[in-house]
Amino acid sequence: MSDKAWIEKRKNVVLMVRIFLAVSIVLLLLDLVIHRHDLFSWEGWFGFYGFYGFVACVALVFAAKLLRKFVMRPEDYYDR
Repeated sequence: MSDKAWIEKRKNVVLMVRIFLAVSIVLLLLDLVIHRHDLFSWEGWFGFYGFYGFVACVALVFAAKLLRKFVMRPEDYYDR
């Protein structure tokens, strides 16, 4: 019997990545047929919301790294 959890097994990870990619592709293709009521012209660009979400997520990661430098405490902070 393996000690790994189901999410750590390679075949399950590969399956989850494939499902994620398939859903992403379907959502991107739906961008071609679903009409949106755009407020700004760039919102009508193909794949705009996917690109915007990716950039926002990356920006959040960098902001968290920067914020960590300001709020991080020493390892023994509560022991003192």
